[in-house]
Amino acid sequence: MNAESLAVSASINIGLALLILTLFSVLRKQPSNAPIYYARLLSQHHQISFDNRFFGFRRLIPSVAWIRRALHVTEDEILDTCGLDVLIFIRLFKFGINFFLVCSVVGLLVLVPLNYIAGDGQPSRRSHSMDAFTISNIRKGSNWLWVHCSCLYFVSCYGLYLLYKEYDNILLMRIHQLHNLRHQPNQFTVLVREIPLCDEHKARDCSVDHFFSKYHPHSYQSYQILYDGKSLEKLLAKSMRRKIESLGHHSLTEKNNRNSPLSEALKNDAEIEELKEMLQELAERIKHTQSKEVLQEKELPVAFVTFKSRWGAALAAQSQQISNPLLWITEMAPEPRDVLWSNLAIPFRYLPLYKFGVYVSASLLTIFFAVPVTAVQGIAKFERLKKWFPPAIAVQLIPGLRSIVTGYLPSVILSGFIYVVPFAMIGMARLAGYISRSTKDIKACNMVFYFLVGNVFFLSLLSGSLLDQIGESFSHPRDIPGRLASAASAQADFFMTYILTNGLSGFSLEVLQPGLLIWDAMKSNTWDRGKKKQPYLYSLPYYRVIPSVALCILIGTVYAVVSPLLLPFLVAYFCLGYIVFINQTQDVYITTYETCGQYWPYIHHYVLIAIVIMQITMIGLFGLKLKPAASFATIPLLVFTIFFNEYCKARFLPMFNHCSVKDARDRDEYDEKTDLMEANLQNAIDAYCPPCLRPLDLEDMESSRLQPLISPR
Repeated sequence: MNAESLAVSASINIGLALLILTLFSVLRKQPSNAPIYYARLLSQHHQISFDNRFFGFRRLIPSVAWIRRALHVTEDEILDTCGLDVLIFIRLFKFGINFFLVCSVVGLLVLVPLNYIAGDGQPSRRSHSMDAFTISNIRKGSNWLWVHCSCLYFVSCYGLYLLYKEYDNILLMRIHQLHNLRHQPNQFTVLVREIPLCDEHKARDCSVDHFFSKYHPHSYQSYQILYDGKSLEKLLAKSMRRKIESLGHHSLTEKNNRNSPLSEALKNDAEIEELKEMLQELAERIKHTQSKEVLQEKELPVAFVTFKSRWGAALAAQSQQISNPLLWITEMAPEPRDVLWSNLAIPFRYLPLYKFGVYVSASLLTIFFAVPVTAVQGIAKFERLKKWFPPAIAVQLIPGLRSIVTGYLPSVILSGFIYVVPFAMIGMARLAGYISRSTKDIKACNMVFYFLVGNVFFLSLLSGSLLDQIGESFSHPRDIPGRLASAASAQADFFMTYILTNGLSGFSLEVLQPGLLIWDAMKSNTWDRGKKKQPYLYSLPYYRVIPSVALCILIGTVYAVVSPLLLPFLVAYFCLGYIVFINQTQDVYITTYETCGQYWPYIHHYVLIAIVIMQITMIGLFGLKLKPAASFATIPLLVFTIFFNEYCKARFLPMFNHCSVKDARDRDEYDEKTDLMEANLQNAIDAYCPPCLRPLDLEDMESSRLQPLISPR
C-alpha cells in the first residue's frame, strides 16, 4: 500500500466520522429519540429536558455539548453511578492514551527521523511507500539499530510500569468497592453444588441443613434448595402478561373507533379471557408444587447457603468440605441479578463436556474465518491480485479507484466480518454452563480476543506478507521470530487503515446506534403506533468492545518501534473511544451486574501478550537486519517481562479470585458497630429465595419472578 492509498483511507474515515457524529449531535436532541440515546436515564426516572425555543430550531443545529460533558465526568462519578467494572472499562482507554502518547513522542521525535535519515538511500522506495519511515529502511548491520533496541527497552519498561501501577490502584479500588457494597447478599452466601441425598430422609434439603449445622455450627444461618420447574415451562410464556396488556389496549382502541367492526374488539376480549384462564391454571400448578412432597421430588443438587457473617461464608467457600472433591462443591455466590438460573440445573460432572464442545466450536470458527481474511489481504495487495485475477486491472482505468480498493475497502470488509464474531462467541458461551452472566461475558471476551489475535493479527500478517511463501515449510521453530518480523514490517500500512476504520467509523456508529434507530422507526410506524415508547435497555457489551480495544493495543505495541507513524492514529483512536463510551455509560447502557473489577486481570494479560509479541518480533527483526548482538540483548528483557507477569499473578491475582478472611472480618466488625449486620443478613436470606416458596400473587406474576424455579436443558 502506498501513501496515496493510506491518505484516501484516512480521508474517507475522517469524513464519515464527522458526518456520523454531526448526525448524532442532531438526533440526540429530538424527543422522539430519547428511548435510544437516554435509555439509562429514563430507566432511572430522570427528566430529560429538550430545548423547545425558536420552535425547535436549535434542535437541528449540531453541537459538541455532549463531548464537553463527557470530558468533565470524573472517575468518582463513574464509580458511584455505574460501578467498578465500567470504571475499569473506561480506564482501559485512559491506559491506551497514556501509553501511546508517550510512545508517539519517542517514535516521532527519535525513530521516524532516524529511519528516514539513516535509510538505505533508495529514492524510488521512498517516493512510493511509507517504508522510508519504518525500521525496514535501516541498512542491515547498521549501528543505528541500537537506538531501536534502546527504544524497545523504554517502551517495554514504561508499559510494565503502567500495568503494575494500574493493577495496584484497581486492587485498592476493588477492596474499597467491596466495603461499600457490604450490604450485597452474595457476600454472605455460598453456592453449593453436587449435594448428596440424606441417608435418613432421602432428601437433599435436610442433607444441606445437617451438613452445615454439623461442620459450620457457629457461622451457618440458613439454606435455600433449588427445584426443577420444567413442568411449568409449557404453560409459562414470558410475554403472557405483556400480551394481555397489548390485547386490552388494542381492544379499547377498536371499541372507541367508530369505523372498526365490533367483531374485532370482541375477538380480542375472547383472547384476553383465554390467557387469563391459562394464568389461573398456572397458578394452580404453582400452588400444587408448593406442597412439601412435590417439592422434594423436584429437588436439584444445588443450594444457596447463607452464613451469619462474611467471615464464615469466605471460609466455607474457599475450603474443601470433604475428602471427595466432586461432592459438596462450594464457591461464593454471584449476585442474585447475575445468576443464570437455568445453568444451575446442569450436573457439575457434565460441565467439562459442555466447555469442551464450546472450545471446539470456537476453534472451528477461527479456522473457517481464515478464508475471508485471506481474501481481504488479496485485495489489499493489488499486485498479487492482478496476477491471480487479471480482470482486476480494469480498476486502474478509473482514477483514484485503486486507492479506494486497496486502502479503504479491505479494512471495511474485515471489520464487517469481525462484527458478527462477538455475537457468535457469546452465543457459544451461553452453552458452556457458566452460572453467572459476568462469567459468561468474561469467557466470551477471552474467546473473542484470542480469535482476533489469531485471525486479524497473525493471519493478516501471514496471508498479507508471506502469501507467496505458502508452500514454504515452517518446520523450524527458530525461524518464527524472523518470519514474524518480516511480516510485521510489511503490514504496517494495512493496520493503519484497520485502526482508522475500527476507531473512527466504528466508534461513531457505536454512539449513533443506527440499528436501533431503524428498528424504532419501524415499530413506531407499524405495530407500536400510538403506544408510549419504552427505553431500549442494554448492558455494556464488554465481550465485544474489550477484545477489539485489546487488539489495537497489541497492534500498536508491536509497531511502536517498527513503524512509529501508526502511533498517532492510536492516540486518536483511544481519545475518541474514551469520549464515546463515557457518553454511552452515562446515558445509554445500564449496569446488570457488578464483579468489582474481575475484568482487569484479563485485560492485564492481554497487554502482557502484546508486549511479549513485540519483543519476540524485535528479536527476529534484529536478526534479519544482521544485528545478532541486539537480538541477544533483547532476550533478558523478554525474560524479565515473563517474570514480571508471574510476580503480578502472585501479588494481585489471588485477591481477584478469593475473598480475604481479614477483609471479610473487618467488614463484619464495621457492620456490628453500626448495627447493620442483622439487616444485611436478612437481605441475604431473602435474595436467593425461589418465588415458588412465597405466597402467590397473580398481579405480580412476571417471568423474572419465576427464574429460580429452574429446569435442566
